Amino acid sequence: MTLWERPAPVSDALATLLGRTRAQILVSLAQPATTADLAGRLDVTAGAVSQHLGVLRACGLVSTSRSGRTVLHLRTDRGDHLLG
Repeated sequence: MTLWERPAPVSDALATLLGRTRAQILVSLAQPATTADLAGRLDVTAGAVSQHLGVLRACGLVSTSRSGRTVLHLRTDRGDHLLG
C-alpha cells in the first residue's frame, strides 16, 4: 500500500457512532470503489467489508450500483452530510 492509498483519518466521534471500520469505509467512499478495493485499503476481508456496506446501505449512507460484472459503492448525500 502506498501513502496515497491509505484511508483518511476518521474522527473519534464518527468511529464511536458507526464503529471504526464502518467509519473508515464511509470516509473512503468519496470516490466509487469496489468491495475488493475497500478491503485492500482497509486491510480487512472482503466479507467483512460486504457486511459493513450492508449496514451502511440500510442506513442510506452508501449506494451500490452494478455495471456489468463490476459492483461499485459510493457515499450518498446522506453520508456526505453525516461527514460534513
